[in-house]
Amino acid sequence: MLGRGLVAAVLLAATAACGASGSPPARGPQPEQLPHYDVAEDFSLPSSPTWKSAHRRGELTVGVKEDQPGMGEKNPATGEYTGFDVEIAKMMAASLGFDPDKQIEYKAIASANRETALQNGQIDYYVGTYTINEGRKKLVGFAGPYYIAGQRLLVRRDEKQLKGPQDMAGRKICSAVGSTPLQRIQADHPRAVAVAYDSYAICVDNLLNHQVDAVTTDDTILLGYAAKDPERLKVVGKAFSEEPYGIGVPRQDRALARALDKALVARERSGDWKRAYDATLGLSGRPAPEPPRVDPALTR
Repeated sequence: MLGRGLVAAVLLAATAACGASGSPPARGPQPEQLPHYDVAEDFSLPSSPTWKSAHRRGELTVGVKEDQPGMGEKNPATGEYTGFDVEIAKMMAASLGFDPDKQIEYKAIASANRETALQNGQIDYYVGTYTINEGRKKLVGFAGPYYIAGQRLLVRRDEKQLKGPQDMAGRKICSAVGSTPLQRIQADHPRAVAVAYDSYAICVDNLLNHQVDAVTTDDTILLGYAAKDPERLKVVGKAFSEEPYGIGVPRQDRALARALDKALVARERSGDWKRAYDATLGLSGRPAPEPPRVDPALTR
């Protein structure tokens, strides 16, 4: 029996819920519903070595995630990438003078390898739930931010009582093993019952099967799962952390970062940013927030 103030972090094997019947169906943005981005004509950025190299190759190499519904997900059948991050990558390519449908090579890069991929020239820029922080700014450059994420809760659609972290006492709250969201629950909300699995997908399976009461991580990831199964899942409450997502670039290529900042501002004003959100994360039913202002200090 748990004593008051004790968090039970229950580590369960990944196989415990694999293939569970409650898993969300494979829904997501449909190709015909995605925005089209006008390509900048006669664009040139000779001060950027990254852009010049891509121009010679005839295509951009963009790092993305492949396992995050709603943000960056690869269709195993078609090999196509979809999600809000992918749309950001596409509109940036168009602003740099590249046809996003023909002149992007996507590379799935794990979180731990992002800095190395940018430093070694494996990718030209990276768009994949990449939080801007002081440690990373010492290793790579950033444009943006283009989205402010925050830790929230994913619950079943019929949940009435669990509306935010203030309601978590005695409830089973699931997150990924070793993740920052899990550590935050354990440290800041000791009356919750923290449950850890090897992946968020397994957390969602167990949420749908009533084994846990909520899943917690960045709201972008949670909105992706809600968009796949809006009849059974919803994201609730205000964010209780702040994660500014940026576009990672080679650290010395400030010209590229400034060009991407200008592109973000232009695409927000044109409505492309909101259209991209509506076609991806917006499928969860959560309205598009106001896009954040880019931070000029990042490119100085």
